[in-house]
Amino acid sequence: MTNAKERRESLRDSPGFHRFWLAFTVSNFGTYVSTIAIQVIVVFNLHDGAAGVGLVSAARWLPYLLFGLVAGVLVDHSRRRPLLVITDLARGLLLVVVPVLALIHDLSLAALLLFMAAFGLMSLLNDAASQSLLPRLVPSDQLTSANARLDQSGAVAQTSGPAIGGGLVSLLTAPVAVLFDAASYIASGLLLLRIPVSEPPRSSVSLRDVRREAREGIVWIYKHATLRPLALSTHGWFLCFAIASTVLPLFVLRTLGISPFGYGVVLSVSGVGALVGALAATRLGARFGCGRVVVTCRVTTAISWALMSLSHHRWMGLALLCAGELLLGLSMGAENANEMSYWQSVTSDALQGRMNATRRSINRAMIVIGAPAGGFLGDAIGYRQMLLIASGGFLVVAIALGLSPFRNARVNGARS
Repeated sequence: MTNAKERRESLRDSPGFHRFWLAFTVSNFGTYVSTIAIQVIVVFNLHDGAAGVGLVSAARWLPYLLFGLVAGVLVDHSRRRPLLVITDLARGLLLVVVPVLALIHDLSLAALLLFMAAFGLMSLLNDAASQSLLPRLVPSDQLTSANARLDQSGAVAQTSGPAIGGGLVSLLTAPVAVLFDAASYIASGLLLLRIPVSEPPRSSVSLRDVRREAREGIVWIYKHATLRPLALSTHGWFLCFAIASTVLPLFVLRTLGISPFGYGVVLSVSGVGALVGALAATRLGARFGCGRVVVTCRVTTAISWALMSLSHHRWMGLALLCAGELLLGLSMGAENANEMSYWQSVTSDALQGRMNATRRSINRAMIVIGAPAGGFLGDAIGYRQMLLIASGGFLVVAIALGLSPFRNARVNGARS
């Protein structure tokens, strides 16, 4: 097994990964700005509640539910770098339209839902292609290190992005802040345009083949001894996260009365935790195995949301909110690199697109269900109560995964 120094040198010697990493980092910074800006637009510009926030989130992820399986087949029959460039540039242009409509007072919730659905379709293709390209940029035994490096830069963006986003929203208004994310996607697309990577010619696919090949991706995941429980647990995790993340901005902005800038600062605490977790991810996976790391992190996620639900107006309550965000960042930072590396290491290149698109489409289907449901229920029974319910759900899916064969999973050096 290579030591830490050798892993770092190997990644630095991969010019394709270096440019890929830079493009990922640039777009990530913008994403955290617009995440807050879009929520603020719904709450303050469109004067809607948690239900509106949930509907916008559902529209963002609806294409994953409708087209996820087909997208996986298309990605496996396409060169992935051009697909990444096109979808990044398209997302940048789509985001420009939203602030323009808002600034001329012609933006409605229906229009926002339409644009977010189109944005989601581009993101579906981009996500499947991005995660499928990474195994061609680095050796199999470097996947955990590469994913951890992406998570580390993502955590830095998460640490500063929400605070920057909150400040931009407070200073320039939410619609103008969205323009920063648009610029980040355009910059990312231009960076990826020159990424050096060897991709074999891809065969064309007929409509008759789509159904058969989509089924191959489904069978690969849900008949696999360890991927099946991991996939099912992750679907449950996304359902709970959709509920919790939908009511959180309303809980913070309305129940606790925190400003958009303060909300951004609170979210930035999670980024600090995510950076620490990502820095430790590779060593944790090597020592304990990715299975035990993922299960432990999911239990920690349940605890983090429970802490946040206990927050009140007083300083001690705000301290609990920040502690919960810090713990959430730690768990997600340590978990993601280990989980993603396992998916990528056991899946052949021919199935990478379908594997990524299939599992992500169902994960996002959980958001389509959970986000509006969490919003409507949050408005009805209370935001704090919904955070507690979500926390219990996180604990259930963590325990179920811990009782499955996945708890003993480890990343090996070769894909099957």
